[in-house]
Amino acid sequence: MTVPVLSFKARLRNDPVSGKPALLYPEGVLMLSASAGEVLELCDGTHSLDELVAQLARRHKVDLGVMDRDVRDCLERLRSMGLVELRPA
Repeated sequence: MTVPVLSFKARLRNDPVSGKPALLYPEGVLMLSASAGEVLELCDGTHSLDELVAQLARRHKVDLGVMDRDVRDCLERLRSMGLVELRPA
């Protein structure tokens, strides 16, 4: 089981001007889509990747397989930037 968490250097905040989610890190700011912001809100170390996907699929009434693919893709892109870590449970 894998647990996604934000990197120690990243902070999720809402942009004060646009109100949209933003990921702050020492090198800059990454403006996020609302869906990416929702994913990262659940990356608090208490949800496994499977739990996170299932919760979002239920919330948005989306096929579990589609949500799984989209969430994993999002997290992999952020992991490759060093902003998310995938830890063993």
